[in-house]
Amino acid sequence: MLGIQNHRLTGPDVSFRQTPNVGGAMRPRFVLLHYTAGRNLDSAVESLCTKKPQGNASSHLVLGRDGRIVQLAAFNAVTWHAGASQWNGIDGLNHHAIGVEMDNAGLLHLEGERYVSWFGKSYPEDEVHIAEHRHGGGLRPWHGFTEVQIARTLELCELLVAHYGLEDVLGHEDVARGRKVDPGPAFPLAAVRGRALGRGADVMPRLVVNATSLNIRSGPGAEYAKVAPALKRGAELVLLEPQDRWSLVAVVGGTDLEGWVCNDFVTRQAATRAGPGAAVLSRTQRAVPLARAAPRQAAAKKTARKTPAKSRGRG
Repeated sequence: MLGIQNHRLTGPDVSFRQTPNVGGAMRPRFVLLHYTAGRNLDSAVESLCTKKPQGNASSHLVLGRDGRIVQLAAFNAVTWHAGASQWNGIDGLNHHAIGVEMDNAGLLHLEGERYVSWFGKSYPEDEVHIAEHRHGGGLRPWHGFTEVQIARTLELCELLVAHYGLEDVLGHEDVARGRKVDPGPAFPLAAVRGRALGRGADVMPRLVVNATSLNIRSGPGAEYAKVAPALKRGAELVLLEPQDRWSLVAVVGGTDLEGWVCNDFVTRQAATRAGPGAAVLSRTQRAVPLARAAPRQAAAKKTARKTPAKSRGRG
C-alpha cells in the first residue's frame, strides 16, 4: 500500500533517486500525467536525472510498465515537466503540479506491417491501441499501457489527491493543447480522474446550464455533431472531464446521456457529497471502467501512416 512521509512516497516497489533538475518550493494543486515517449523505465529515469547545457527536464515520479515507481524529487519541490502550460487561468504548471511520467513509447507509426516508435523499436499488435486523440488528428497507433500500470497510477492519484487536497488530475494534453498529446487515447484519463477525485475528495463536481438552451456535442468544439436535443436552462450535469473551453458531462436524471458542452454556458455548483439520496447518475458515473478500450480494427492500419514524432522534451 502506498503512503507519503515528508513529501516522499513509501510502499512496495518504490525507490528514490534525487534529480538535480529542480526549482524552488511549491504547494501542489494538481497531478499532471505524461508518457515518457522512451524505451523503458531506466532510460527515462537516467534522462530526467541528467544535467544538460540546456533543455533540462525532470518529474516527481516515473512509473514503470511493471508497476515500479521511482521518485526523483520531493512532492513540494518544483520539477520541470510541463513546459509552457496553462490551465483555468494558471500559467506555468511546473509551479503547481506533481509530475508523473509513465513508461510508454507514445505515438507510433506504421512501417509495412510493423508498429514502430520514433526511436526505432517495433511493438506487437497486442501492445498497440489504434484510436483518434480527443483533440483530433484521425486514427493513429499508440503504445498501450499495461493493466498494472493503470491500476498503480489510479492508486497513486487517489493518494496524492487525498494527501494534498489536490484540485484536479490532468494530462499534459490538457495544459499544453496543440503542443502535447500525452498521455493520449491509450490511457483512460477521464476514468482515472473521476475515480481519483471521487474517492480522494468524496465529491461529485456538478454544473448547471445558465443559458436558455445549450447544445451537447460529440466532441470538444462547435464543429462536432449534436448528440441530443439542446439542454434547457437549469439542467444539472455531472462533470466528467474538464478542459479550458469545453467539458465532458453526464446529464443528471436517470439517463445515459453524455457529451461535451461549452464552459461559457454552465455554472459550477457547490460540491455534492455522495451518499444515500444522491441523484441517479449515468453509467459512467456509476462505474467507470479502467480496462483498455476494445480491440483494434485491422482496417485501421490503412489510416495509420508514419507521423513525425512530437518533441520529446517536457517543454
